[in-house]
Amino acid sequence: MGSLENGISLKRAGSRNERNPFSSRPRSRFSRLLLFKKLDYLQWICTVAVFLFFVVFFQMFLPGSVMDKSQGSFLDDKDSVFGELSYLKEMGGLDFGEDIRLEPCKLLEKFQRENKLVNLDSSSGFNRSQHRFHYRKPQLALVFADLLAHPQQLLMVTIATALKEIGYELQVYSLEDGLARNAWQSIGVPVTILKVEQNEIAVDWLNYDGILVSSLEAKSVFSSFIQEPFKSIPLIWTIHERVLAIRSREYTSSGQTELVNDWKKVFSRATVVVFPNYALPMIYSTFDSGNYYVIPGSPAVVWKGENAMDLLKDSQRIKMGYGPDEVLIAIVGSQFMYKGLWLEHALILQALLPLFADNNSNSHPKIIILSSDSTSNYSMAVERIALNLRYPSGVVKHVAVEEEVDNVLSMTDIVIYGSFLDEPSFPEVLTKAMSLGKPIIAPELSNIRKYVDDRVNGYIFPKENIKVLTQIILQVISNGKLSPLARNIASIGRETVKNLMVQETVEGYAFLLENVLKLPSEVAPHKAVAELPSKLKEEWRWNLFGYFLNFTLEDRSANFLNKLEEQWNHSRREKFGSLIAVDDSFSYEIWEEEKRTHILDTKRRREEQELKDRTDQPRGTWEDVYRNAKKADRMRNDLHERDERELERIGQPLCIYEPYFGEGTWPFLHQNSLYRGIGLASLSGIAETSLLDAIEKRKYGDAVYFWVRMDTDPRNNMQRDFWSFCDAINAGKCKLAFSETLKRMYGLGQDFNSLPPMPEGEGTWSVMQSWALPTKSFLEFVMFSRMFVDALDAQMYDEHYQSGHCYLSFSKDKHCYSRVLELLINVWAYHSARRIVYVNPETGAMQEYHKFKDRRGKMWIKWFSFNTLKVMDEDLAEEADSDHPKRRWLWPSTGEVVWQGVLDRERNLRNRQKETRKQKSKDKLERMRHKHRQKALGKYVKPLPEDIEISNSTTVTSV
Repeated sequence: MGSLENGISLKRAGSRNERNPFSSRPRSRFSRLLLFKKLDYLQWICTVAVFLFFVVFFQMFLPGSVMDKSQGSFLDDKDSVFGELSYLKEMGGLDFGEDIRLEPCKLLEKFQRENKLVNLDSSSGFNRSQHRFHYRKPQLALVFADLLAHPQQLLMVTIATALKEIGYELQVYSLEDGLARNAWQSIGVPVTILKVEQNEIAVDWLNYDGILVSSLEAKSVFSSFIQEPFKSIPLIWTIHERVLAIRSREYTSSGQTELVNDWKKVFSRATVVVFPNYALPMIYSTFDSGNYYVIPGSPAVVWKGENAMDLLKDSQRIKMGYGPDEVLIAIVGSQFMYKGLWLEHALILQALLPLFADNNSNSHPKIIILSSDSTSNYSMAVERIALNLRYPSGVVKHVAVEEEVDNVLSMTDIVIYGSFLDEPSFPEVLTKAMSLGKPIIAPELSNIRKYVDDRVNGYIFPKENIKVLTQIILQVISNGKLSPLARNIASIGRETVKNLMVQETVEGYAFLLENVLKLPSEVAPHKAVAELPSKLKEEWRWNLFGYFLNFTLEDRSANFLNKLEEQWNHSRREKFGSLIAVDDSFSYEIWEEEKRTHILDTKRRREEQELKDRTDQPRGTWEDVYRNAKKADRMRNDLHERDERELERIGQPLCIYEPYFGEGTWPFLHQNSLYRGIGLASLSGIAETSLLDAIEKRKYGDAVYFWVRMDTDPRNNMQRDFWSFCDAINAGKCKLAFSETLKRMYGLGQDFNSLPPMPEGEGTWSVMQSWALPTKSFLEFVMFSRMFVDALDAQMYDEHYQSGHCYLSFSKDKHCYSRVLELLINVWAYHSARRIVYVNPETGAMQEYHKFKDRRGKMWIKWFSFNTLKVMDEDLAEEADSDHPKRRWLWPSTGEVVWQGVLDRERNLRNRQKETRKQKSKDKLERMRHKHRQKALGKYVKPLPEDIEISNSTTVTSV
């Protein structure tokens, strides 16, 4: 079972292209059930067959049409019926459904093809075989919307019990607690209740090799699965509910395309969407993205039957007009529609005619025909068939399956499976009937004969000889009542169906996981399903849910969808206000575009906040940077938290940048400026204070501090040494990668095969990129790691980016270098004579490992000294700056290109700019000195003060 497009493809050996007047042809990709092969008959035979078919067809089914008995009804005589049907079937005019078959799916073939390619040796020069190290078990996360006692919990508990037995480690997550927690704890699976804050879930899903999600209500958890870095984790989503498929038609017809698209996005995220039967993928075809799969089997029908048995039997009989002592026979059929359905019903009715040989109408049983065709035409056709067969009036009645199937089955006494189509799995309607304690009679089809033993837990008749059905029905009904033998068979059938198809379900999930999961090299493969104890494959874990079986199942899925619809409508009203009320033809594409824009803006603002005020480091020698940092220390004697601009400008002695990628990591982000990025193994407040105090007081000098230890890593539960652990998480090729990288990095000959020695059985190392360095040492490590990554990329680029495969991984891995790089800090710190200090992430206690006295004579100090690395770095910078190589080269893209020539050129540029500014200033002053000034046109005479003028006038008067 695979995608709707490639999964089910029904083919017929001989059939026609006539249209079915009672049901429209399915339009989904999955439900293209009528793909027929062309008949290789002569043209005139085809013409005769079509003519005969239409004559019979229209005479029987057109409303109001009446068959003329003078022409002879082909249903009047039993022998003539079988002869006529046989003739028409040979002509290809009738369709019994037995030539319909399901072709193999493409989904599993895709996974198996990918796994086969991964297992092939690398085509590059590094084609040594990859190795798997059995250091840990495969880890699975099981996610639920709640832990209430319901059939899906029983299904998953049964599957989980088997998976634990064959070697999986499991962890249950749920949005709500419930009574089923006890069942999980009883089988040794830990349970965690998720806390959703602002649509964010703080769970590191990278710890798991795969995720199993159950039910539609778990949709709210998908917000963390569709974001990086969690979007690549294999995810299997099991869906049992029908309600969303029904609602999706309403969404489409009402123009709620935004809701449909939102669900499509969720369905497309799942690696595989698993359904318990072959009908659900057909009705969910709207959301199909090529990842549908069917694992038949579920205890849901039996669970419901345990609660519903005989509860409404008498009331339903009265409601439908039947007496309490009447024998009711239900004729049921396939869940798939095909042309020969009406004919099969006619044959069953023909076989039941002997029950009415007695003219005493009081003892006659009643017959109810259930089909998925709810059209009035089909009801009229059933009545016409019964009339032509001379059934008493009112004995035969047609009921649509979708409306009344559970009610009808609960009140009937006998259930006859009237379809000759061999379905892909045991028919669900028979499961319902058996769980209700009804004796079943069915044709001998492969998927029925597999579970039903004739006259033990049911009755079987050969489809080629329908006369046997007549003999069976006369034995089942004795003196107008159900025979004691039939009652005993029904009781045995009820016990049989209680654990029906457990083995198929358990093996189906185990086989699917085996093909979907891409296990890292440190993971031990699980045991084969064949090694499971038979008890774990033969029955559901009813014993863990015995007390809860009488609980009434609440339709929580419908309530969940109601809430989603209300939220969507409310959001739409808030966003667009009266516009929706005014214009019913509102374009939902605008709403979708607006939401997409809002999400992009939110992401952009978040990233800008993280990168706010980032500026270039001052150019110069490494000693200049260090002096600037020391100067900043003298200016401020404390290490209080500072904003990002200060940290980057003055070279604060400690600033931790942890790995950060994708919205899925937002719940783990540190909010202060000292610790930025993601902290999946983050420090407590006490540990942060202890770390800052040690660096401020230079307690350990120039040291690397780490707080996630290799010996406590779940990938290293066997306590392997450094290189063995590195090999384990890199498909056995870590040492090869290091050796080849160092050769290329230092320009060594191909005959050099040594590795920097790392002590065994002593101390521990840093993993998961959880470490801190003083700024000077940090810059030096960046210089080393830039060159190392460039050399590593140069040897792997062609193979990795062309084929997607990397010899450091068993699967296509975009980040296949990361498992080597997370250990690189240890090699550099050990051989560059840095002290290595472990910081307890809870208490802040510190302990030094790999002390200097134990390292003497083992360190490659010359290889990792600052002077050596600085010369190598400057050589690469000179080549990049002067030669501008055209080849693909990673190094220039990993940081700033700085060497003495660049600094000299920039200094000369600054000097020329300075001289230019000086010359401009001199020219300006010179122009001012030699500026031409115009001579005055007249002489300015300063007026006398007012008091002098008065005194002069007085003197003159006196004279």
